[in-house]
Parts: sequence; C-alpha cells; structure tokens
Amino acid sequence: MKTTRVFLLLGLLTLLGGCASSTPRMSAVRAFAAQAPQLGAYHELTERYRTTYQREQPFLSAAADARERELDRQRQAACDDFAQLQRGVQAYMQALGRLAGDGAYDMEDQVKSLGDGIKAWPDSGLSEHHVSAYAGLTRLVARTVTRPMQEAAVQQLMRDGRPAVQQVLEAMHILLTLYGKTSDNEEKIVLGMLETELPFLDPKRDRLLQALARSQQHDKQVEYHLIAARNALAQKNLAAIEQSHRVLLDQFPHP
Repeated sequence: MKTTRVFLLLGLLTLLGGCASSTPRMSAVRAFAAQAPQLGAYHELTERYRTTYQREQPFLSAAADARERELDRQRQAACDDFAQLQRGVQAYMQALGRLAGDGAYDMEDQVKSLGDGIKAWPDSGLSEHHVSAYAGLTRLVARTVTRPMQEAAVQQLMRDGRPAVQQVLEAMHILLTLYGKTSDNEEKIVLGMLETELPFLDPKRDRLLQALARSQQHDKQVEYHLIAARNALAQKNLAAIEQSHRVLLDQFPHP
C-alpha cells in the first residue's frame, strides 16, 4: 500500500508540473523565449563593425589609414565584449523558456558561452553600469541550471532579472547606433573616394577601369543601403523584445 501511495503521489506531482507548464502564462513565456533568434541581426552587425577597416583600407589615404588602423585596434579589442551582450540576453530568454517547460534549451552550454565577463568601453557608450548589469544577468542565468521547471522559478528570474535586462538592452541599442554611424562614415570614405577619382579617368584610355569603378560604386551604394535597413531592423527587434518583456512581466503578480 505504501508503495502504491508513493507512485500515486509521484504521478500527481508530474501531472501538476505538466499543468503548470501548460498554463497561458507559461505558454507566453515560451513564446517570449522563441523570440531569441531575432537578436541575430545585432550579432551580424557587431561582426560587420569588427571588420570595418578591412573594407575601408583600399580607399584610404596614408594619413587616414594611420587613423583608421588605430580605430581598428580598438574595435578588435572591444567587439568580443559587444557580442557577449547578445549572448547574455539570449541566455536569459532561453533560461525562461526552459523553466517554463521547454526542454529544447541546453543551459549548460549557454552558461559556458557567457565567458568570464566584459569590461566598459566608454568611447563606445558601453559604461560600467552596463557591465554590472551584464554580470548580474549572467549570475542569474547560471542559477537556472539547477532550478526546477516551475512557474515560481520563472517569476523569480523575471523579477530579479528585470533591471539587468533593461540595461543590457539599452547598451545594445547604444552600440547599434554606433554601428550605424560607423557605417555612415565608411560609406563617405568609400563612395567619396570613388566619386572623387572617377572624373579623372579617361573614357577611352581607362574604359575598363571606369566600368569596374562604376560597377563597384553601384554595388557599394546598394550594400550601404541594405546595411542601414539591417540596422533599423535590429533596433526594431530589440524594441519588440523589450515590449514583449514588459507585457510578460505585467502578467505576473508583483511581490
């Protein structure tokens, strides 16, 4: 009889756990976690920002090259930290999804990907309070590895993570603005050089060179237009995640 009661109790707990994970609020949490891939545009633009100098270099004067080479050194040092911000928010979102009953996320791998922390880069807008927020967020995510899948754990993570998530998303917005300004500057350098040099080409003697230069000019104009659109999409995606997060928080009772 005792054995039978134990099995009945275990079955009841399993059923209750399943019910908890299938409530409308838990479904909303899993839907929020599923938005994490929308952060991919930020990652792509971070990597493009990292390689700015490689694209600019053939179009630079000697003086400009020295200046841009120093900026490139700073970018290379900072971009790993910039990329970590996206990983931190993604890990937070997927941790919520796991706690809400979605077993598709491997949080041990997510925690490993967060690294040992980041540092401030004041010239970029990534400040000490963003760094502290990221550190706090990663600690919260790390705790979810051992927490059970239940609504109380979801509520706790959201309540504790709210200020950190807001600040890390703020930092990502700031950096996307930096990426946009850097791309605009790159566009001025590249297209400016082509526009300056093209009129000096002899239509007869330099016919092939002129054709290649005009083709590249057109391709670059299209490229920079698409990058500007991609940056606008990344900003829109971040704003949508912020809004979804606020809506989700409103569905849970405040302490």
